[in-house]
Amino acid sequence: MTPQIYRYVREQAGQPNAAQEKLIARTLELGDSAEMQIPHEQAVLLSLLVKLTGAQTVVEVGTYTGYSTLAFAQALPPHGKVITCDVSAEWTAIAEEAWQAAGVRDRIDLRLGAAAQTLAELPDEPVIDLVFIDADKVGYAHYWDLLVPRVRQGGLLLADNTLYYGEAASEQPEGNAAAIDAFNTFVLNDSRVESVLVPIADGLTMARKK
Repeated sequence: MTPQIYRYVREQAGQPNAAQEKLIARTLELGDSAEMQIPHEQAVLLSLLVKLTGAQTVVEVGTYTGYSTLAFAQALPPHGKVITCDVSAEWTAIAEEAWQAAGVRDRIDLRLGAAAQTLAELPDEPVIDLVFIDADKVGYAHYWDLLVPRVRQGGLLLADNTLYYGEAASEQPEGNAAAIDAFNTFVLNDSRVESVLVPIADGLTMARKK
């Protein structure tokens, strides 16, 4: 992906709306951590997936400043709900301001605390339509295992950063890249789903529950 091609790809995603532009600017003020915000073209894809699947219940692991959450909420029907998990009150306070300004705060259920505990406390019934995992990389497989039984048949599970700057494809990945490589192998061999890794942004794994 050359810079020229990437600029072209971003152009095809259209322009962020006013609420998204404001949240992008606010997040950039945070400095280095702003790289954790998903790019706009990925947010557009997430919105499309909500609409294509008719999702009404979305569970997100990793909120940060809420750009992906906002994309989900704006794509949901008025009675839809995004349950989003994070540990940072500081970052999610920025998110809440953006959701309120966009008029979708009532569609978002923010739960602060360890994601594994939050997910374990969700109902056991398979009623979740769509999952998005974008948090600590070593926890991905555990979050996946907690969520797959709670996703309806035909529902989608998405995991972000599954290329991890391309390092996951190294001969001997290290650190987070090694955790992602192990997770990718885990998903590929998970008989409960059918999956593909899409090279958008930093890699997005998409899986359909059988």
